[in-house]
Amino acid sequence: MPVSALCFLSGILLIQQLAELPGNHWLAVLAIVMLVMAGLRCWRIVLLLAGVLWALVFATLRLTDQLPERYEGIEIPVQGVISGLPEQDEKHARFDFIARDGVYAGNLPGANSAIARDGVYAGNLPGANSAIARDGVYAGNLPGANSAIARNDTAAIAPIKLPKKLRLSWYYPNQIIKAGQQWSFTVKLKRPHGSLNPGGFDYERWLFSEGVGATGYVRPSPEPVLLGNQSGWTSIDVWRQAIADKVSATSLDANSRALIKALAIGDGNSIDQPHWDIFRRTGTTHLMVISGSHIALVAGLVYWLVLKLWARTGVLKWSPQVVAAWSALLAGIVYAGLAGFSVPTQRAVIMLGVGMIAIVLQRNHRPFHTLSVAMFAVLLWDPLAVLSPGFWLSFIAVALIIYVLAGRLGVLKPFWSAIKINWATSVGLSPLLLLFFQQVSVISPVANFLAVPLISLVLVPLALVTVLVLMISETLAAPLLLVLDYLLRGSLWLLEALAALPNATINHAPPSYWALLFAVPGILLLLAPKGIPGRWLGLVMFLPLVFTEPRQRGAGAFELTLLDVGQGLSAVVQTANHQMVFDTGAKFSAESDMGQSVLLPFLRSQGIDNIDTLIVSHGDNDHIGGAASLLHSMPTEQILTSVPQQFSEFLPTPCVTGQAWQWDDVQFIMLSPDHEYASDNDNSCVLLISGKYGAVLLTADIEAAAESWLVEHYGEKLQAKVLIAPHHGSKTSSTMPFLQTVKPEFVLIPAGYRNQFGHPHPSVLQRYQQAGISWLSSASSGAIDVKLEKTGPVVTSMRQINSHYWNSK
Repeated sequence: MPVSALCFLSGILLIQQLAELPGNHWLAVLAIVMLVMAGLRCWRIVLLLAGVLWALVFATLRLTDQLPERYEGIEIPVQGVISGLPEQDEKHARFDFIARDGVYAGNLPGANSAIARDGVYAGNLPGANSAIARDGVYAGNLPGANSAIARNDTAAIAPIKLPKKLRLSWYYPNQIIKAGQQWSFTVKLKRPHGSLNPGGFDYERWLFSEGVGATGYVRPSPEPVLLGNQSGWTSIDVWRQAIADKVSATSLDANSRALIKALAIGDGNSIDQPHWDIFRRTGTTHLMVISGSHIALVAGLVYWLVLKLWARTGVLKWSPQVVAAWSALLAGIVYAGLAGFSVPTQRAVIMLGVGMIAIVLQRNHRPFHTLSVAMFAVLLWDPLAVLSPGFWLSFIAVALIIYVLAGRLGVLKPFWSAIKINWATSVGLSPLLLLFFQQVSVISPVANFLAVPLISLVLVPLALVTVLVLMISETLAAPLLLVLDYLLRGSLWLLEALAALPNATINHAPPSYWALLFAVPGILLLLAPKGIPGRWLGLVMFLPLVFTEPRQRGAGAFELTLLDVGQGLSAVVQTANHQMVFDTGAKFSAESDMGQSVLLPFLRSQGIDNIDTLIVSHGDNDHIGGAASLLHSMPTEQILTSVPQQFSEFLPTPCVTGQAWQWDDVQFIMLSPDHEYASDNDNSCVLLISGKYGAVLLTADIEAAAESWLVEHYGEKLQAKVLIAPHHGSKTSSTMPFLQTVKPEFVLIPAGYRNQFGHPHPSVLQRYQQAGISWLSSASSGAIDVKLEKTGPVVTSMRQINSHYWNSK
């Protein structure tokens, strides 16, 4: 069974490596080959092909539920219900929205006039034949319509089919948003799209695996209308919202309220970023939200209690084991429901169901066989589970526990079993943690040894009981809340103390796949039973994980990576022995900025643990926003900036014309600012980097005035093979005299996908074309990497070399 499950898993994994899904005719080919292999009784090959076929069908169906490109940026009226617990503060709300079918094309803004808003011709809506609709929309020219002119009448017009699940933002909402509310919105949508960077979070993959077919925002006009509320009998989210509201209304400490919601209903939205950092540094993140371990624990407690109590009843019609198994499964399902049936809890319930049904059927099952059946069930339910790190961490953690406990001679006492399990999972999961997060918590074994029994055996059951009582009576719940608050504060104090220890975590570049291949047998050898010779060799097999080979760059060579930070700028320059960061992207809130989400993961993926020079070109948020996260997370030797007053605690140096330095035979020269301009954009730091095979010019947000000054004062010295587009490709920059002076072969444009400023402007792109300059935009290319070589610039992008079928093209 384990080998069969691995074959099925391998087939699913093969599909996830593809940049494009094969055509539908391959489904028939695969089915025929499967039948042939079944006739030859090659069952493992059949399972491999079954995994390929199932993953291909599932992915194809999921992709068809994404927003068609022609509907991007158009105001669309939509009705539906808020799914899950929304995130909301004073400035905006973000939530999942389940849209109803039946949005009519004739109801799109502009359908009753000649030209629709945003420049979309009403007559050119999908399926239309005529270019312009007079006095209305030709019904016969719209999808599904028959004939005649639809003057303010949309009855004959077929509905637009929107994706079932939308991810929406509502800026400055005038009402409290709650789960289960039914709304009528006018929205602007776009296809799933996110930043794509080495080492970074693949937001598009997450949206795809969660079934989100479009993202967008609510338009303030026409005003959103609350249509009603779902009943608690039809939606578990209504109950979750009621619990969240009750907990929020208590007088407890804000951190305690946040943790109660996280432990009881899986709502981690209220936990602030500093505390997430503590949980990450101590390796206890999995304890602070409802995960598979919580569901297994609750189910285990229910199983034990029911088993003991039922045995005392004397009822023999149903055995205590059967009653306890069904009770445990029901408890697991209810607890997963409180977590909103998130993907990790779905996996946990399926695994729990396999184990409990085996008990009910009185099967003498072997642990690895049960685990294999559970994997089969999870993959049949959702083959995209393999895209989640949680899938691998949960199954491998269980496999490690079985490996170190099952079939061993002697029976360990609970205390020593706990130590052994903690040691096995800490060592065994470390390669995966490096691969997924480029980070391993050194103090995780100690933190988990102390926190697991406290949180899992005390806080989780107490939180559930307290919430249940709170829903009945606030007065009865008051003493329980006080006890829970005290224990939660103590837990946080303990974890904060552990996280504050020096070298609590190790940041390291992700291991190569060949290093992982060595690590797997190394783990099995290290955790093998006593008496197996040469167990110490397992440590030797771990060495490739630690000693990764850095990229070799010769004297005079450098590499520039323009990171994909949306509508903003951040670039990293690496020479043989030094590294520089130029701007840091935007900050969106106290919890989110591009320094934390893009820049730091990229630096860690490159094995960089310190910055020689940080240049912050000017004070605009889309350039300076991520600087604080970078400076507080990574040692930085020098800061150059045109806004030194914003970095006073770090003793910055103002950037001025004439500053120069050399690293590994690569020359860095600050060209501007020479004087203060009226425009803050023109006061940006401008840097020229010259190496053995050419130069790169970084211009930040300068506009025509600064470009003219640079041309006048430097002339041919401005020449560079690669130019970072001034001001994101704004029409106020990239003047023709400037382009003719720099003479770049490539222009790299740091711009956000469908950004509100319209960058890069079409007139600027036309200038690039007239000057014979090739250009790439981070919006459509992801992170862009440049190496200057003897034959010329070598420019590659993430979407070119590391794209998958779920990534937008």
